[in-house]
Amino acid sequence: MKSKLLSAPYIVWMILFTLVPLGVVFYYAFADVNTGQFTMANLANMGTYTPIFLRSIWLSLAASAICLVIGYPVAYYISQTKPTTQRFLSMLIMLPMCMSFLLRTLAWVALLEDTGIINRLLSNFGIGPLPLIRNNGAVILGMVYNYLPYMILPLYSVMVKIDRRLIEAAQDLGCNSRQVFGKVIFPLSVPGIISGISMVFVPAVSTFYISQKLGSTGTTLIGDVIESQFKGAYNPNLGAAMSLVLMVLIFICVGIMNHFGEDNSEEGMVTI
Repeated sequence: MKSKLLSAPYIVWMILFTLVPLGVVFYYAFADVNTGQFTMANLANMGTYTPIFLRSIWLSLAASAICLVIGYPVAYYISQTKPTTQRFLSMLIMLPMCMSFLLRTLAWVALLEDTGIINRLLSNFGIGPLPLIRNNGAVILGMVYNYLPYMILPLYSVMVKIDRRLIEAAQDLGCNSRQVFGKVIFPLSVPGIISGISMVFVPAVSTFYISQKLGSTGTTLIGDVIESQFKGAYNPNLGAAMSLVLMVLIFICVGIMNHFGEDNSEEGMVTI
């Protein structure tokens, strides 16, 4: 009885801020914009936005992959330092997150635009202006910069718990550095990889501000279309349907990643 009372605030919170909003999304997604009656027309219109859905997934996967390539060695390095150094470096990783997401993105606009800091520096050497902004590369760069800590921190939290005796045992059995990484460190860090990719991919695929400031009409993401349906086209029903489809796609992608993570944890045990 006591445990139920303690969980009551959490249950109320979940109902008010999770179940109720989801119910509103479902209602508008399957309601006619004029009559409010049940209809599948909103979902039927999703086909015209398939290229935008695919672009959003592609750019988000690319950003997740780059975050993994950058974040993995950084997380491993932090995990190998002294505890006091680990706390300091972790604080540096989280420090940019204390600044507004909007300001961080606008800072890259000031750096990358045609009259920005980078192009002005290059102009001193007779180079440019280079097309550093309003393209897919700039959007991916914005995603990587804003979401890189979400990759590093899960990887670090897993790597720091790896028992160093396993590494020493592998070395005692004749494994070189590459074999130690492939047979011990990497298999044990797979849960952190899966968690990091999920934490980067989910906000990246639904983002809209980064693509608006660093992209162009050719880099429109599904988050931009959803926002326009609510703010510009005044069609919340279609926007809710897009949100529902996007949520399903995210669940599918995360489910696939978690499935491979479970396979690796079961089949990729440490074998020396």
